[in-house]
Amino acid sequence: MHDFKMDRTAVSKSSFEEADDHVTFYKNKTSLERLNYACDIINSIFNSSPEQKVDRTVILSRKHAEFIQP
Repeated sequence: MHDFKMDRTAVSKSSFEEADDHVTFYKNKTSLERLNYACDIINSIFNSSPEQKVDRTVILSRKHAEFIQP
């Protein structure tokens, strides 16, 4: 088994208040920059990239679909 070390150059120390202060970070950004940050976050959550096509094979299902009138 290999011993891996964390790259400490990419980490910075901050207090919980500083780390939780998203408002001042995004306040001075343009709308396009904020949208790009949101897309990056969404892509990282779903492990996708902007170049990937949307999977449209997902079918919508509801909990009580049999009670809904067509």
